[in-house]
Amino acid sequence: MLPKSVHGAHTELIMKLLHLDSSVLGVNSVTRELSAAVVARWKDSLPRVAIEYRDLDADPVPHLTSEVLAKTNPAHAAEADRLLEQFLASDVIVIGAPMYNFGIPSTLKAWIDRISVAGKTFRYTESGPEGLAGGKRVIVTSGRGSILGNGPADFQENYLRQVFSFLGIQDITFVRAEGVGYSPQHRADALAAAHASIPAPLREAA
Repeated sequence: MLPKSVHGAHTELIMKLLHLDSSVLGVNSVTRELSAAVVARWKDSLPRVAIEYRDLDADPVPHLTSEVLAKTNPAHAAEADRLLEQFLASDVIVIGAPMYNFGIPSTLKAWIDRISVAGKTFRYTESGPEGLAGGKRVIVTSGRGSILGNGPADFQENYLRQVFSFLGIQDITFVRAEGVGYSPQHRADALAAAHASIPAPLREAA
């Protein structure tokens, strides 16, 4: 069942989708193209989806520092609280996440540092850590210049799967375009295969 948003005397079902991009390549980005395609499919299938967007390249989150952690800067503290609440309020998170030097962009890591908060999105118990942000769906559009699969050199998709699983999110999908740096034909073929693999959105419960 989708969350309910009340407007006046009318109650309607609205799904909240958070769309993040982190590539530095602008219009040449594979992951931006794919994340936009994922979001477009949700908009076409669920007209009542409410979308929030952030470009982590154009509008980066400050990296975690001692000042940020201590919340001595009121502006940084307010931004951290807003990012956390935005994440918690989202039903679906679509993330454009290219592989940079075998990992994710530092701007995306900075955002993850804001949503990974003990007592809010996870907690430690006597039996171990427990995720508190379950029930969400995460779709990651992944772009790679090389072909790595999920082998030992993958510190991108494996890391993201671990992070979101740790937060209690089990519904995690990757839409991957690999080998895009090999040749224009490799890029075109990888993008075509990735577009074809975009999952169908969830339908509203009857």
